Amino acid sequence: MPSLPRRGVLGAGAALLAAPAALRAQEAWPARTVRLVVPFPPAGTTDITGRIAAEMLGPRLGQTVVVENRAGATGNIGAEHVARSDPDGYTLLLCTISTASINYALWGARMPVKPEDLAAVALLIRVPNVVFVPASSTFRTAAELIAAAKARPGALNYGSSGSGGSPHMTMEMLKLRTGTDMAHVPFRGAGPMLVEAVAGRLDAGCDNMPSCIGHIRDGRLRALAVSGAKRSPSLPDVPTMAEAGVPDFEATAWFGVQAPARTPPAIVTRLGAELDAITRDPGYRARIAELGGDPPNLTPEGGSTPQAFEAFIKAEIAKWAEVVRVSGAKVD
Repeated sequence: MPSLPRRGVLGAGAALLAAPAALRAQEAWPARTVRLVVPFPPAGTTDITGRIAAEMLGPRLGQTVVVENRAGATGNIGAEHVARSDPDGYTLLLCTISTASINYALWGARMPVKPEDLAAVALLIRVPNVVFVPASSTFRTAAELIAAAKARPGALNYGSSGSGGSPHMTMEMLKLRTGTDMAHVPFRGAGPMLVEAVAGRLDAGCDNMPSCIGHIRDGRLRALAVSGAKRSPSLPDVPTMAEAGVPDFEATAWFGVQAPARTPPAIVTRLGAELDAITRDPGYRARIAELGGDPPNLTPEGGSTPQAFEAFIKAEIAKWAEVVRVSGAKVD
C-alpha cells in the first residue's frame, strides 16, 4: 500500500486537531468580555437601550458586557466597525431602525455595509417618537405648528438626532402628509439637540420618547403629539398624530442586536435565546415601560428570535425605502 506524502499526513493531522479546538472555542463562548457597540453618542435612546441590555445580558452570559459608543454617519460608523469585526461573538451591534433599514435607502451607493454583512440576533424594544416644542413656544398643539408651517413655508425649523434617524424620517413623513415645509437641523445625537430645544433655539423637535420624556415631564419641553398608532401610557395626555389631525400616521422606532455575518450559528442562537429571555423579564418590561417603550412582540410570547427579527428587518427596509423615495429625504 503506497504511503501518503509526509506533508499530507501532517496537514490531515493538523486539520483533525484544529476542528475539535474550534468546536471547543465555540462551546466555551463567552470566555472574555463582550463588546456591545452603540453607534450613537451617549444619552440618546440607543445608548439607554444598550446599557440596559448590557447590564442584564452580562450575568446571563457569565461575562462582562461593555458598551462602546462609536458615533457618526447616522450610525454607519459603528455598524461598519461591527460588520468588519471578527465573527466570534465578542463584538455586537446595538442596531437601530436607521442602521438596519432607513440608511440603506438614504445613503444608497455610499452605504458602507450591506444587509447581508450583519446577522440578526434579537429585537429589544419599540418606541414612539414625540414631536415637541420648547416650553416657551407659542404653539400649544400640533395643529398650530402645522398651520404656522403652511403659512410660512421654510421659515420654521425642527431638530433631530441626525439625518436618517427615525425622528428625522417622522418629520419628513409629517411634512409629506401635511404639505408643509420646515428646515431640518440635524445634530450628532439626541443630547445636543435636546439642549438646543430646551434653550428655545429650535422651533420644534422630534425624538425617541425615552430620550426626551424626562424633559417633557419636568416641563422644559411641550409635547404636541406622539408618532405611534395609539397614545402612550407614559404620556397619556399627549394625542397621536392621527388625533392631532394627520390620519393614518404611524412611525415607530426600534432597537435590537446584530452580530457580524458568519458568526457561528450556535453563538447567534445562544445570544438570541438570552436576549429573548431578557425582553420577557418583568423587570426589563417595567424599565422600558417607564421610558415609554414597548416589548418586541415578534413571537406569541412577546419576545424575539433571530429568524423573526431577520424577517422584521427585511420588511422595514422595504417600508422605509418607499418613504425615502416619496419624500425625497436626503442626508444633510
